[in-house]
Amino acid sequence: MAEAGAVSVSLSNGSGEELFETSEEAGPLWRQTRVRGLFSDDVPLQSLRARLMDAGYPEPSIDRVDDRDWENAWRQHVPPRRYGGRLWVLPSDAETGPEHGVCVRLDPGLAFGTGAHPTTALMLEWLDGNVEPGASLIDYGCGSGILAIAAAKLGAARVRAVDNDPMALQAARDNARDNDCLDRITFHDPESVPREGADLLVSNIFADPLISLFASFEGLVRPRGRIALSGILADQLGAVAEVYAQGFELAPVLDRDRWILLSGRKRAAPA
Repeated sequence: MAEAGAVSVSLSNGSGEELFETSEEAGPLWRQTRVRGLFSDDVPLQSLRARLMDAGYPEPSIDRVDDRDWENAWRQHVPPRRYGGRLWVLPSDAETGPEHGVCVRLDPGLAFGTGAHPTTALMLEWLDGNVEPGASLIDYGCGSGILAIAAAKLGAARVRAVDNDPMALQAARDNARDNDCLDRITFHDPESVPREGADLLVSNIFADPLISLFASFEGLVRPRGRIALSGILADQLGAVAEVYAQGFELAPVLDRDRWILLSGRKRAAPA
């Protein structure tokens, strides 16, 4: 589809089962994957249909999509939401917000993270209850920056937002500027993260990379500091918890729609 001139190509779950993933490099996998390409009117789609079928793919369906303001269309699906007792997430151009509470105004840009997914919601609620004024925090795999920004708005004094995707870092930087907290957040790829220990580390990615990052995360959290991990399915919890129990005193898990948030406190250094 890309070679035939697609403006964009997206992959999604084609069979309704849970998300599978094998590693950070391989990315998410499903037993069946639905592939959608978006084309301009001048692309000969019937030729593409024949080309795909000649190559052995199932017969594709072709639908016309009316033109619209795609950049802003997502806003109608992101109403203001509250997480915990005081944290709200709302579109950046929302005319009004709640009279009381902490507001994060967000445009996700090209990165994941609006607060709607259960893993992000669990993280936001955890932050609402655990960020203390003046704390330092690392958001590893920051995406849109929603967790880093929420932490800063909740009172964290120093936040490090980390991602291996430059476009995610740019989206996070733009969102931090729009939330007037750019002065408290620094942005890093994984190789450039300062190694001093943080009071809190949060990471909402996938189970396999969380396991592989244990040693790095342990080194980034100060003794008695806290960690919160999500992006974990219920049947993956045992493997992740077994690894992190080596360095952290684990708290009871939080769960929503079969997604898990695992948190804990780093063990004190031996005397």
